[in-house]
Amino acid sequence: MNYTKEQILAYCNEFSKNTLMETLKIEYIDAGEDFLTAKMPVNPSVHQPMGLLHGGASVALAESVGSAASHFFINAKEQEVRGIEISANHLKSIREGVVFGTARIIHKGRSLHLWEIRITDEAGNLISLCKLTNMVLDRKKSE
Repeated sequence: MNYTKEQILAYCNEFSKNTLMETLKIEYIDAGEDFLTAKMPVNPSVHQPMGLLHGGASVALAESVGSAASHFFINAKEQEVRGIEISANHLKSIREGVVFGTARIIHKGRSLHLWEIRITDEAGNLISLCKLTNMVLDRKKSE
């Protein structure tokens, strides 16, 4: 990665505008050599009917942070990233507060990136454990 932490966070937060990430109020807050972290508020807008954080909102956070992280390991002028598989184990429920999704690279290949995304609450309790596989594709040449 040839970007500063500030550049990574500014880029991720900028490209989130007018997307699901903005709707869910996902904000990228930390980055390093092998990880990217975003936070998401837990409130009724991301609840399921029982008043708990919806598993789909957790998965949206996980895919958002894992896919964004892959962008910093590719040549964005020649390549693009597509999420091709995600799995999630929801281990603990939460009704309010903030959750943090931290993506860490497990495998960085030429055509596949495998990420582990840990979603935790403000006390560091593990809420969900996710695994995301991203495919790296060559951009189509414009004629």
